[in-house]
Amino acid sequence: MRRIPALVAVLAIALLMVPVTSAAAADGPTVKVSKSQAGTGDSIIVTGAGWQPRTLLMMLICGRSTPGRGVIGGTNSCANADARAVTTDTLGGFSKSLPVTEPPVPCPCVVHVATVTGGSQAAADAVFKVAGHPVEPLPAQTGTGRLSVLTDPRLDGSSGVLTWFGAPPTRTLVVTVGNLGTAAVKDPVFQVGTSHGVFAPQWDEQQWRGTITPGGKARVELPVGLVSGAHGDYTVSLRYDGKMLAEQPWGVGRPWGVTLFWVLAGVVVPAALFRIGMAVVDRVRPRGPGGAGGRPSPRHGRALRLPELTLRMPRLNTREDREQPRPATASTTLPWFTPDADPGASAVEGAGSGAGTGIDTGAGTPTTSTTTTKGNT
Repeated sequence: MRRIPALVAVLAIALLMVPVTSAAAADGPTVKVSKSQAGTGDSIIVTGAGWQPRTLLMMLICGRSTPGRGVIGGTNSCANADARAVTTDTLGGFSKSLPVTEPPVPCPCVVHVATVTGGSQAAADAVFKVAGHPVEPLPAQTGTGRLSVLTDPRLDGSSGVLTWFGAPPTRTLVVTVGNLGTAAVKDPVFQVGTSHGVFAPQWDEQQWRGTITPGGKARVELPVGLVSGAHGDYTVSLRYDGKMLAEQPWGVGRPWGVTLFWVLAGVVVPAALFRIGMAVVDRVRPRGPGGAGGRPSPRHGRALRLPELTLRMPRLNTREDREQPRPATASTTLPWFTPDADPGASAVEGAGSGAGTGIDTGAGTPTTSTTTTKGNT
């Protein structure tokens, strides 16, 4: 019973922490420093929140940069030798000590924190001043952004059942690009092309929403699609400002569902047409005499063919034939007399005997007359 209040308390704490974490993640990663100004040889505490859990980060002191414009010149403007790595906790936060070192370029300076590993690239800056380091105004934004691919591109996604039956194959082109120019690139428009074999790519313009600061990088995801029934070896190309950035091969399987459909159609349709044709022929062919309008009913036609069938088939000993009684033969023998003791037979035999002949014509065998005359021995 004592475990129930403890469990309720743990659940309440968890519910209170979930909204805070979600809000921090929605606002994006943040960075704070314990001191806004420090000299060389000193150290500051850098804390962060809203980052991905269990992600490796890199902390740098960079010059010629502001949170609004980013690090102009990339990592070449940072003190790379004194950088520190830190891993976020399960809530996406961290706290790490960072030594203060003068960057190779003048200030304004920032503490730049960026992800090294993780599913998405993120970065954040905090304003910091290195005591005793020269300060110069930032150059005007007269340059242009120059994007370059930092990682190998890949195609995410898979084909479904509809693609097996000829639906258009679709993928997502994922690539990490960096801005090597001196100006920020806002909402860049990329050109995604797909080519098959030796044919030229067919380009499609797609706009990516976001800003890539000078020296910054971003993870770009662009949808890629093909026409219905496409199969074979394709190549996906990415181009920006007339410059080819990346190419990725794409092997598309054959839609075997379409082939199966046509095979079944080639079997079912002829069979259905044959059945329909036979039904039409059975209706339009001429009939024998009889029936209304000279068209005998199927019963009449069957009756006309039965005699021919009867003549060709042998007569079977059916049950009705076995049950019919056989005709009785003419006989004078009664059932309670044996043939030898039949009085009617003796009478017929005596009447049928000729006088003095000695032959019994009824029995069929010669006999000797035993008639004696009076006075003879």
